[in-house]
Amino acid sequence: MRRDHERDQCRSARVDPGAGRLPSGLYDAVLLDRDGTLIEDVPYNGDPEKVRPMPGAREAVDRLRAAGLRLAVVSNQSGLARGCFSGEDLRRVNARVEELLGPFHTWQICPHGEPDGCGCRKPAPGLVHAAARALGTTPARCVMVGDIGADMTAAAAAGAAGILVPTPATRSAEVAAAPTVAVDLPDAVAEILRRMRLVAAPDPPSRRGTVLVVRSDAAGDVLVTGPGIRAVAAGAERVVLLCGPRGRAAAELLPGVDEIIEWPLPWIDAPAPPVDPAGLRGLTDRLAAVGADEAVIFTSFHQSALPLALLLRLAGVPRISAISDDYPGSLLDVRHRVPVGVPEPERALSLAAAAGFALPADDEPELRLRMDRLPPAPAALGTPGYVVLHPGSSAETRACPSELATRIVRVLAAAGYRVVVTGGPDERELTARVAAAGGADLGGRTGLAELAAVVARAGALVVGNTGPAHLAAALGVPVVSLFAPTVPFGQWGPYRVPTVRLGDAGAACRDTRATRCPVPGHPCLTDVEPGRVLEALRLLGVPAGPPEPVGTVPATGGVTR
Repeated sequence: MRRDHERDQCRSARVDPGAGRLPSGLYDAVLLDRDGTLIEDVPYNGDPEKVRPMPGAREAVDRLRAAGLRLAVVSNQSGLARGCFSGEDLRRVNARVEELLGPFHTWQICPHGEPDGCGCRKPAPGLVHAAARALGTTPARCVMVGDIGADMTAAAAAGAAGILVPTPATRSAEVAAAPTVAVDLPDAVAEILRRMRLVAAPDPPSRRGTVLVVRSDAAGDVLVTGPGIRAVAAGAERVVLLCGPRGRAAAELLPGVDEIIEWPLPWIDAPAPPVDPAGLRGLTDRLAAVGADEAVIFTSFHQSALPLALLLRLAGVPRISAISDDYPGSLLDVRHRVPVGVPEPERALSLAAAAGFALPADDEPELRLRMDRLPPAPAALGTPGYVVLHPGSSAETRACPSELATRIVRVLAAAGYRVVVTGGPDERELTARVAAAGGADLGGRTGLAELAAVVARAGALVVGNTGPAHLAAALGVPVVSLFAPTVPFGQWGPYRVPTVRLGDAGAACRDTRATRCPVPGHPCLTDVEPGRVLEALRLLGVPAGPPEPVGTVPATGGVTR
């Protein structure tokens, strides 16, 4: 009875009743691991005299307080379950932490041991959810700072951002898998404040005419630019979006777009076609016909905005904003630079902010779709809650290996999950083979809008690093991310949605940006055990659905990638 009473005491949260209104911006709150992050890690410490702050910890948390951010401590304390110290010992240790580092708005403690199977012990997301509730916000508006992989997994599974501050005890695999890595706690705080400043626009500009926004490339690239485009739309009378053929379907689903110009850009597409002078003259004439008062050119971190900026100058656009590390001469009026590692949606938002545009106070910096443009989901799929598996990708390195996908379907079906397999028109053979293990086959039967309707009713999406992952993020659907490390997860992982990352983050293909696997056998993903996907779904809180038959779904055609 005494131990149960102690546990109940430790679960309670203390929130400062005098705290002011939550600040606007990217984050409302920072959640901090205790041992190894705020203070030196003394195993099962119940003695307040052994509390030693990590170097620079007091100054770091004071910077967060000064920025108006609320602070929580989220900590596993299995020493309670083991009987290493009492609830009163824990209270005195935490009081000493506050004496040295200042007050925190809430403490969220898991008192259980690993065998207890609770939902609060990190890497489970329970403590993150509890801290967000106590602070009056959501996990998506929180950033978690911790020293081990369990901290990062808990944050991602709740939909929060994560920054790892390694110590000598942190495993190299945990460092490789982290979305962001900081040298120490002061460095992590500097990163948080830097990202908040990047997306904070100055006072709204007086100009509110026609703005041409540009985002070429594939559907996923267009989707992650959505927050930046909405920011522009909030300060413009009319928004015209220039995109490529592969992004047109996604552009149709973006809020804030009044008109779409579809035009392939030869310096963006891969493989690159020959430059056609007549085609570029036609594009210049089409851009001039827009009569834009200004243009904002959104690009990925490895692309150049300058070729299009030259055409926009020739088209008479008087003001052009873009990200450019290269000297732009007179091609740009606003030359913006972004540090490496910033998530792509925030990168786009930061350019909009540099151009003078910001999201309205009631619009979260998240991916969104125009739900009125989604068709009804096929009735044959039955009730919501099924798991969608999308094994393919336009890039070989970002696809789920077919043999693994087949095993995943078999394991999930055996565990009681209803599985729906999706893919593009050229992936029908793949999806048929994978779905034969126990899923429903929708391969080649959905365009992007139809796929969105299917994903919107799913309990989760299992997918590689490809467009449907961003579609799920825009719909708030949890993602099991089979993420090949050819590009950084922190930049391209599903944004602000509950996610579990699987795969070897330290594989030899890391940061190569390869589209064809440079290592025979695709080992970064083929070594994933299907049981890990099952564990990920349970960590995300996705229950197995009732065993319903899934009927034949009529074909609708179109592309899904």
